[in-house]
Amino acid sequence: MTTFKDLAKKRFSLRSFSSEPVDDERLDYILECARIAPSAVNFQPWHFYIARSEEALQKVRQTYPRDWFATAPLVIVGCIRHDQSWHRPTDQKDHGDIDIAIATEHICLAATEQGLGTCWVCNFDARLCHELLQLPESEEAAVLIPLGFPAADAKPRGTTRKAFEEIVTEL
Repeated sequence: MTTFKDLAKKRFSLRSFSSEPVDDERLDYILECARIAPSAVNFQPWHFYIARSEEALQKVRQTYPRDWFATAPLVIVGCIRHDQSWHRPTDQKDHGDIDIAIATEHICLAATEQGLGTCWVCNFDARLCHELLQLPESEEAAVLIPLGFPAADAKPRGTTRKAFEEIVTEL
């Protein structure tokens, strides 16, 4: 069994997908990993839409028209259900954005474990996505997660991380 740290290091933003479809068994496993993600007060204010048909993919691709994005055989649209999210009583901070981020990272790590790749996409036209997918008024499309097998030539970009001392302060 690989360590969590090894799995986290293995995950990268995949921007080159093979045309091989994602099988239902792997997809169900990945979505189950999102389902069991923690959330504020366990409200689980998320909803995931699976764009796999050509019609659905064409709609989602309009919201983020990049060549590499169009290579993904499947896209998960992660939405926040604001009417179901927990709001901190002292300042009414809506924790839906935090909750969807946790569930999305569960998806990305589970996909990596299953030999698949993902990429967080937040720079998309959320309003157009909401309109094209005819989402309920209370839902916000927060993240697009292209999902698939890496193309034969896919490799991670070189990334750097801040030093431990730059991100941790003991009080």
